[in-house]
Amino acid sequence: MCSGGFAKCLGISLMPLAIVCVLCNILLFFPGGKVVDSEHITEKVWFMGGILGSGVLMIFPALVFLGLKNNDCCGCCGNESCGRRFAMLSSILFAAVGVLGAGYSVIVSSVAINQGPLCFVNGTGVNETGWMYPFSEGNYLSDKSLWSKCEEPAGVVSWHLSLFSVLLVMGIIQIALCAVQVINGLMGALCGDCCGCCGGSDGAV
Repeated sequence: MCSGGFAKCLGISLMPLAIVCVLCNILLFFPGGKVVDSEHITEKVWFMGGILGSGVLMIFPALVFLGLKNNDCCGCCGNESCGRRFAMLSSILFAAVGVLGAGYSVIVSSVAINQGPLCFVNGTGVNETGWMYPFSEGNYLSDKSLWSKCEEPAGVVSWHLSLFSVLLVMGIIQIALCAVQVINGLMGALCGDCCGCCGGSDGAV
């Protein structure tokens, strides 16, 4: 497969991932599927790792990758493939933007999973009752019995953990796909759009 066609496949793969990340981040604004006051939403949700990082910043690379297949630059210096080579080279910059965006989402998701959700706790003491982060250093991940500390919103722990886990996994996949495009872009810039499979196309008479 030529580098432009392969980049298009990567772009097609990135688009649904970006949409899923945006949807997951939006759902996190409704902990446990409930509408709550803004001050009762987990702080890391407001960092919008899924909307900004794996969403908006991923749309631009995906659109660029999709357009590489049909790139019809006029060429330069008498070389018809020059425009395509430059397009493949520029795609590396957009892939880097994608890596940064997805990396941001991965970091936010990792911290959020480790911290746990903001929820209402009805403890035995004054300082143990109210809206707080009842877990520390991800201890609830290995001890499900601790989930009962969160009384409201109902099911907030599984909601928080599931959606941030999806964001984490999607972000890692996005990083991998963008990293692949960096390699693909380098090959396309150095060898031409169809390096190895259409070897005669650049120098054809």
